[in-house]
This record gives sequence, C-alpha cells and structure tokens, in this order.
Amino acid sequence: MLETMKNCIENRKVLILGFGREGKSTYKLIEKAGGYQSLAIADLNSLTDILPENVLQITGKEYQKSLNEYDLVFKSPGIVLEQEIEEYTCEIVSQTELFFRRFRNQIIGITGTKGKSTTTTLLYHVLKEAGVKTVLAGNIGIPAFDIAEEIQEDTVICFEMSSHQLEYMSVAPRLGVLMNIHEEHLDHYGTMEKYVAAKERIYRNQLSGDKLICNVEILPKENTCKSQVISIGYEGSNAEIEVGEKNISYKNQDKVFQIPTGEIKLIGIHNYYDIGVVYGLLQEFNICDEVFCEALKIYEPLPHRLQYIGTIDGIKYYDDSISTICDTTIQALTSLQDTDTVIIGGMDRGIEYQELILFLSDHKVPNIILMEATGRRIYQEIKEKYTDFKGIDRIQLVEHLEDAVKLAKKITPQGKSCVMSPAAASYGIFKNFEERGEVFGKLVRGEQ
Repeated sequence: MLETMKNCIENRKVLILGFGREGKSTYKLIEKAGGYQSLAIADLNSLTDILPENVLQITGKEYQKSLNEYDLVFKSPGIVLEQEIEEYTCEIVSQTELFFRRFRNQIIGITGTKGKSTTTTLLYHVLKEAGVKTVLAGNIGIPAFDIAEEIQEDTVICFEMSSHQLEYMSVAPRLGVLMNIHEEHLDHYGTMEKYVAAKERIYRNQLSGDKLICNVEILPKENTCKSQVISIGYEGSNAEIEVGEKNISYKNQDKVFQIPTGEIKLIGIHNYYDIGVVYGLLQEFNICDEVFCEALKIYEPLPHRLQYIGTIDGIKYYDDSISTICDTTIQALTSLQDTDTVIIGGMDRGIEYQELILFLSDHKVPNIILMEATGRRIYQEIKEKYTDFKGIDRIQLVEHLEDAVKLAKKITPQGKSCVMSPAAASYGIFKNFEERGEVFGKLVRGEQ
C-alpha cells in the first residue's frame, strides 16, 4: 500500500479534503510515503491536531474553494462537492479508491441501503471461524489504510461500502454485493437517481470474470455489468438464491440450508436475507454447511439493529435505532409479532412516508408513538391525506425520545414488546444513531 501511495503522490501538490477519521488515516500514510511537492488539509471545522508547519490548513466556509490549486485531492466520504466532479481540473480520489487499486482481487465489497453492516461482519465472523485469513474494513468504522499492513496475498478483505465511498469510484471489487436500494441520503444526493447511480458503481466497474450477488428486484440493466450476476430474493421471487423463514435454497448449486432459527440471535426475515447473502458468498470458499451453521450460532449481532436490550417491569424493549427508512420499521414490526408499542420519528430529511403509513393502517400494533419532526409530519399527513387510516386513536404524538419512553412505560402491557424503530435520521437531535440507541437504553433502564 505504501508503494501505491508513493506512486500516486510523488512530486504532486496534495490536498486532504475532510479531516475526520479517514482523513487522518490518509494523512498518516501520505506522511509515511513522502515524496509529495506540498501537502494541505481542508475542513469546514477548525483543526485541533498539531500538524507540521509545512502542512497548510484551510478551514471555514470557503474550505472547498482552492481544490483546483492542487494536483491531487483525497476526498473523505460524506463531503458534498460544490461542483460536479467533471468541472474540477484536479484529480479527485479517495482512500477507498487507492485501496481498491491495490487489493481489488482480494476484496468482497458489500453495499446496500440496509443490512450491509450485519452482512459484512457476519461474513468476516464465519470466515474467521472457518480458518480463513481475513480482515474487516470500510464503512464499518475501520479506515482501509489502517489495516493495509495486515494484508497478505491470501487475505480475504470484507469491505462494507457506503454510497459515499462508491460515488466516484473507478474500481470495483472482484466479488460484489448489492443487497437492496431504498430512498435514503437525499439530503446528500438531491435526487434518487444520483443515489442509485452511486450504489450501482459496485458493479459498473467490475470486470469480466468478477461476480455480483444482487437483489433480484434491482438487477443490472443490459450492458451495464460485465460480471457474472447471481440473483437473491425472498421465497417465490424466482431468484437463484431464495430466502425463506426456515431455509435458504441455492438453485444453481442444488443446495438447501436449514436456518437454525431457534439457536441464533439474528431474528426476522430481513436478517435471514443477510444470512442468505453470506451463504452465497461462502460458496466461493468451499465452506461446508456444518461450519457455517456453528458459526451462525455464536455470532453476536451488532448493537442498535433490532437489539433486545432487556425486560423491565415485564415489558420487553428492543433498540432498532439503525432504522432510518420506512422499510426497516416495517421489518421490525413484521419480525416482532408481540409488539404492543412502536416509537417512530427523528430528523426530517424529506423522504416519502406513504409506505409506512399504509402499513401502520393495516397493522394491528396497538400503540404508535410519534416524535420529533418526522413524527409530527407523519401525524399531519395521516390527518390530512389518509382520513381512512384504521385505528387513528392508536397514535399518540410526543415531543422527544424521553417523552416517548415515559409514555411507552405507561401504556405497554407486561409480557409485550416495545420497539424504537424511528424510520428517520438521528442528526440534529443526536450525534448519530448509536447515541440515539444508547440514550434509549438508558431511558428504558431509568438511568437518565
């Protein structure tokens, strides 16, 4: 990786755009490689790190104005460029791009609106349990450059890819996964078309001989994908890999895997879909079903993903703070059959809530607590546009999460479940969805 970086920055004016976790990781490797003509860091916020005098710091609202003064710009994920990328004269790359240039043949890249973290960590866990040399990197919180030195020629790299990482990529992994696409991140992309285009880069840059596991509902259009495509979907979808409530069938391999549903901590058909993706990927490594089954049984699900956090005063509480779209809240209510109270709402990013409103109208959940900006919008839309909503008296509107938990404790009967599945972003209210989930847990336990 060091040699790849040296060749990329030699005798060039280099700018790091964004100095968060990934930007700092990029800076360390650039300094280690050396040979650049000059180095600068640009960030909206003031930098608190102590940096050498020869490293120029550009901060404040104008931090993106000088990009064309540099030969090479390392852009951090999540930063929205002020112009279309084609309008810049500088070369704009990313840490992920450079990492893929070096290791693409060893990478399994996994993307999708939902489920990619569970799928990536489950794959990593099973490979490790099977004795395969493997590392975990990407959007999961581990910058790629930070684990580059651990990688040997036979190391398998399990790489979670966000749309932000994919947005301008020109390289794709040898093994790719496109799990699903739902309305998300429109505050960043502006249109659904741009968001979809970012996700599709997982396969548009693949080569002949590569493989893609893809949701049967969003298969590549003709002449957009050179790789071998393996479709995956739920039972009855006519996909090559079909996922049911008890088993996974892989038609091309003439295999059926029985999911040990009563012995694993992953619950719900959406999690079984993630298991199906991993099962499909494992066929590349000749890992037998028995090893896969035993690894599944000891896998610990990631927090804030329909996570059981305890029974307090007879009520079972579940934290699904990762839920930022309608589909995940629908999945939560479908998976937890004894849900009596659901808590919904957060930051309003302008996504469409019709799907969730229609689902809630037909669903028999007795208590629907709506909170924050999206909760108020959903409530208003129901009153104005969905006058035939069934059981509108089930809905109660509160201001914040603290009020929602307080109400849930009063109205949820013992022996039943309460799930926080917001179907909305946490930003502006909490630092991230993790903090929202942690606060929910503390409120449930009476710790704050």
